[in-house]
Amino acid sequence: MLFNSFNFLIFFPIVTLAYFLIPQRLKYLWLLLASYYFYMSWNPKYALLILASTAITFLSGILIDRAKSKKSKKWAVFGSFALNLFILFFFKYFYFTVDNINAVRSILKLPAYVPRFDIVLPVGISFYTFQALSYTADVYRGEVKPEKNFLKYALFVSFFPQLVAGPIERSKNLLSQVNAEHHFDYLRVRKGLVTMLWGFFLKLVIADRAAILVNTVYDNISAFTGAQIALATICFAVQIYCDFASYSTIAIGAAEVMDFNLMQNFKRPYFAASITDFWRRWHISLSSWFRDYLYISLGGNKKGALRKYLNIMIVFLTSGLWHGASWHFVIWGAIHGVYQIIGGVTKKARQNLRERLLIKDGNLLYVFLSRAVTFVLVCFSWIFFRSADMGEAAEAVKRIFTSFNPSELKITDLGIDVANIIVLLSAVLVLIAVSIFQERDENMLKKAENMHFIARWAVYLVLIFAVLIFGVYGPGFEASQFIYFQF
Repeated sequence: MLFNSFNFLIFFPIVTLAYFLIPQRLKYLWLLLASYYFYMSWNPKYALLILASTAITFLSGILIDRAKSKKSKKWAVFGSFALNLFILFFFKYFYFTVDNINAVRSILKLPAYVPRFDIVLPVGISFYTFQALSYTADVYRGEVKPEKNFLKYALFVSFFPQLVAGPIERSKNLLSQVNAEHHFDYLRVRKGLVTMLWGFFLKLVIADRAAILVNTVYDNISAFTGAQIALATICFAVQIYCDFASYSTIAIGAAEVMDFNLMQNFKRPYFAASITDFWRRWHISLSSWFRDYLYISLGGNKKGALRKYLNIMIVFLTSGLWHGASWHFVIWGAIHGVYQIIGGVTKKARQNLRERLLIKDGNLLYVFLSRAVTFVLVCFSWIFFRSADMGEAAEAVKRIFTSFNPSELKITDLGIDVANIIVLLSAVLVLIAVSIFQERDENMLKKAENMHFIARWAVYLVLIFAVLIFGVYGPGFEASQFIYFQF
């Protein structure tokens, strides 16, 4: 069930209304049923997978709590991670592994292995698996007490707003809220609905419109010039941000309506002044997951510079593989790992150069150039993320560097007409303006809530009509799946 589908427009109000009408002691049961219904709307049989992951990590928490020795606790953690990662590997990486084995067998002139069964990737499996595993790690570290109520824990793993594309919540935050009392509050509900509305604007007006141009170019790279591919890549940067941020925004808003607070997942990433800063702002729930549960476990930066950079590369290679079972995702992760290492190695030299040039912190030109360079580097990496495979990515990079001629750039040749171009540019300018205000004042949205009701409702109506009039849906369009559903 997609957030931008008609079914969800029926599902969410019914779930919310019933949620506030039923007694407190039944609320979590109602949300659990709603969450499983939400997930089963894609494929009912895969509810067994999320149930298996839930049962494994729930039992691991009990075993860790009852274990008498540290060795026994570690075995419980190992069992939980091994079983969950095996399930994830089988459903997400089986064909990737087979393809690579067959590539080696081909070199050795051996017959290819052909699987006799089909595997369909369960939606959101990477997200809920990581969320469940964080619980095991948190219990082992003593950061949370093991949950004794299986159904409440099951709601933590399957909470429908963030189930299939995040944010990847921590047990310290979400599980504690499952056990809290929840009441209707008009101001909170209003704020949650407005947050959802902004998410729909990002998805339907910007992301799905940018996708028209992006898909036209990237579905046939060899037919376009370097300038056209570069423009499509910039549009993809806009598309993937608005697409993914929209899901997180709608999820956060929907949860807020029901009195749950989810963690922030994006913080204006294209305002980042460095790649390190970018990853503090982009997919925060995942980047912080890798920091807390992989990077630190590997030793972080406490075992010397060489080990630190090795750990960074391991994290980003893993992050690339997490995003997709294909080498072009691994290369995307490797590129960001290399960016981070180069940034770390040259940090002191760049600081010394700034001091010699008398460039102060906050210098507008320096900040602008830093952000521009970071954006270009991120866009370059997006080529590998968006391409279907390494061959297509290599062709895109080759054309950008060998046939880049802006004078031949005709945007109307890229599958999008003038009217849609104007709408897209206008909507992006609105996004930039809102982002600038938020960058200057994190409390901008809270202040906006205190506007005179006429001004406030004028903003609401503008957004509503923008989504209704300019949203990409209706005849010729289907409810567009969110990009991160495939991960």
